[in-house]
Amino acid sequence: EAVVQEFRPAQVGESFGPTWETCWFKVELSIPLAWAGREVHFVWESDGEGMVWRDAQPVQGLTKEGEKTSYILTRSLKQSEPHSLTLYVELACNGLFGAGKGSMIAPPDPDRRVTLSKAELVVFNRDVYELLVDLEILLDMAQLLGEENQRSFQALYAANQMVNVCDVTDPSTFPAARDLAAAIFSQRNGESQHTIHAMGHCHIDSAWLWPYEETIRKCARSWVTVVHLMEHNPELTFACSQGVRRCRAGLGLIPVLWQAQQFEWVRSWYPGLYARIQDFVAKGQFIPVGGTWVEMDGNLPSGESMVRQFLQGQRFFQEQFGRICLEFWLPDTFGYSAQLPQLMRGCGIRRFLTQKLSWNLVNSFPHHTFFWEGIDGSQVLTHFPPGDSYGMHGRVEEMLKTVKNNKDKGRVNHSAFLFGFGDGGGGPTQKMLDRMKRMSDTDGLPRVQISTPDQLFSVLEKDSSQLCTWVGELFLELHNGTYTTQAQIKKGNRECERILHDVEVLSTLAVAQDRVFQYPASQLQRLWRLLLLNQFHDVLPGSCIQLVVEDALQYYTEIRRAGAQLQEEAVQSLCRDLLQPKARSTPSTLVLNTLPWERTEVISRPGPDGTETLALVTVPSMGYALVREPFVPPQPVAVRKQEDGSVTMENGVIAVCLDTMGHLTSLRLLDSGRESVPDGCCANQFTLLGDVLLYWDAWDVLDYRLETRKPVTTLLKPLEIPLAGGLWGSVRFSLQVGKSSTLTQEIILDAVCPYLRFLTQVEWKEAHKFLKVEFPVQVRSTNATYEIQFGHLQRPTHWNTSWDWARFEVWAHKWLDLSEHGFGVALLNDCKYGASAHRNILSLSL
Repeated sequence: EAVVQEFRPAQVGESFGPTWETCWFKVELSIPLAWAGREVHFVWESDGEGMVWRDAQPVQGLTKEGEKTSYILTRSLKQSEPHSLTLYVELACNGLFGAGKGSMIAPPDPDRRVTLSKAELVVFNRDVYELLVDLEILLDMAQLLGEENQRSFQALYAANQMVNVCDVTDPSTFPAARDLAAAIFSQRNGESQHTIHAMGHCHIDSAWLWPYEETIRKCARSWVTVVHLMEHNPELTFACSQGVRRCRAGLGLIPVLWQAQQFEWVRSWYPGLYARIQDFVAKGQFIPVGGTWVEMDGNLPSGESMVRQFLQGQRFFQEQFGRICLEFWLPDTFGYSAQLPQLMRGCGIRRFLTQKLSWNLVNSFPHHTFFWEGIDGSQVLTHFPPGDSYGMHGRVEEMLKTVKNNKDKGRVNHSAFLFGFGDGGGGPTQKMLDRMKRMSDTDGLPRVQISTPDQLFSVLEKDSSQLCTWVGELFLELHNGTYTTQAQIKKGNRECERILHDVEVLSTLAVAQDRVFQYPASQLQRLWRLLLLNQFHDVLPGSCIQLVVEDALQYYTEIRRAGAQLQEEAVQSLCRDLLQPKARSTPSTLVLNTLPWERTEVISRPGPDGTETLALVTVPSMGYALVREPFVPPQPVAVRKQEDGSVTMENGVIAVCLDTMGHLTSLRLLDSGRESVPDGCCANQFTLLGDVLLYWDAWDVLDYRLETRKPVTTLLKPLEIPLAGGLWGSVRFSLQVGKSSTLTQEIILDAVCPYLRFLTQVEWKEAHKFLKVEFPVQVRSTNATYEIQFGHLQRPTHWNTSWDWARFEVWAHKWLDLSEHGFGVALLNDCKYGASAHRNILSLSL
């Protein structure tokens, strides 16, 4: 499509745009005959990300920020090779990290333009390049090994001799200079030297500072460069048994391939490139690791969603590459649920790699290699690359840091080293590989070998007898604002998880009862994959640009629409006879329960005249009930307004008192008389906190904000009673929050119900503020309990240690609970994740 367009002349120095646009360049090259025998490169430099196309196939990514600015036309120009050829360059008008206005993580500048700064045909002097890499390694050794190490002096004197021997005007002196460097590099280590397992890496966020669509091209640009490197480093591939995403490893290319979704994108949009990748998989150079559909957030997806991440990912890798992943590779998410070890083991994975806990703001995590134990006792062998990065460049400094940082080097003698440009893609470069070749076994430096995840974990497993065990969650002491940022995304995720659960339950029951009914497997897979995509670790947390938010909300809308249709089809099949009106029968309402326990609740249903009516219904586990006559509860709800403007609510199970601001001043369990709200305190207290951050605006909440707490005290609409009793009673009021925001809440008490419901709507117009709601309770416990995936977790309610107070803001799923012997209070929600429990105050972040 691009090549048939009409092209106009373009000049170096010209700018193109705006942001997110694509420009195609037709580049006609003519290589001089005098360059015979020389290495010829096409050099392209611009502010945007580019890709070279040749013969209708992508051949090379071009990204200045990723040190990829040239495409090798020939390594030694032969007479038989074409001297004239046509290339096409696809230029994306965005950089490696999007188009932030003023800073990387600022909102994109919609009018940003990229400039073409260089487009040249050049002769590349390979001998000079090799000399420069030699000198770089020697000078780094001289500077970094320290005066107490004789190898630093040997490297310095060798570099000095090279400068003396080398005459830059006489290439015949280059070999002698290189021999001096080789003499240093060939001096070997002892057997006890630490071994670094170098693996190429190319972390590509599926959406972050760029939209999903741009990620597809990032994958192509990065992976075609990796394949190109593999093809020109054939002597090194024997060392590679590859890993997980796309990358390549030092002496051979080891693309690390994680995220099945990205493979699916490349398979659909770049079939030629995908076929080349499959060839390298077959050769053993690309080995998928990761095992999930995308690199999901490690905290917020439900248990079922996490299972589906592994199911969809492992199934894809099995179908496309003939094997499942043995390693879970999740280097860049904002913490790791204590349920993950059990889920990993259940999905055939017993190894785990990440590095994100190196970002901890308060405490330094005590291990780099250890066993991680989940809430059921399942264990996985876990490794954090001690260099604390997945974007290394193969430098001497990084190798020394890897060994120095390793907190378990007395227990194991091996470390991972992930190299290549990442986050926005890019991947490894030839220079990274060439640096590490010189350090493969050089005295004074750790031993560096191009390796694979399997090789690394295999040697760690052999030496694992002395490793320590970490029990429970891997909590990241940073970015805990991501539990709350972008409330609509959080709400969409929770609702769509529930919708897909209900569709599957009802469809399964329909299949069991009606052989004609077709289980909607393909439709459900499409919807699940949309939901799983939105659980990527910069989308569900809300740490992405507005374009991504808009895409995510559209996907949730599609899941809701299609899910409702599938649910209706299943119900029609499952309950066909029940839905047929019978002659002279009393009109009835069919109520379904998709949860595995009996439920008694008040529901709203359409009446004969079209108005909504209430009914109290008991429905069995995974069953149904027909509601005909309204059921009168043994004790109806009573809501009464007192002379002082306060309101009382009672249903025979609990009794509630609300003050004139809507605060909960009393919540009593009637059969025991136990009061839940401490004397002099009020629950349902909205508070506003400062949220001015140093840098990570959408990511962080910092502990200083607790000192800025201000209760919300401005009443806009006083308490009114929309429904005074019967099957339910309610109270409604409105508050002003901050300078410009409004909050409307309806508090509802249902008949025979042991809990109080709060329907809260906020029109949010504040900037750099944080809204919470607090519930002080008359319970004393040193631990609060939080729901996580398929289980629960206890966290301290005190701040005795730095590890305790670093968790001043934590995540939970549908509930958190504070209990003592014989009594407790739980705070439930239907769309929130940020929470805290300090001493006796339960808080939910809104």
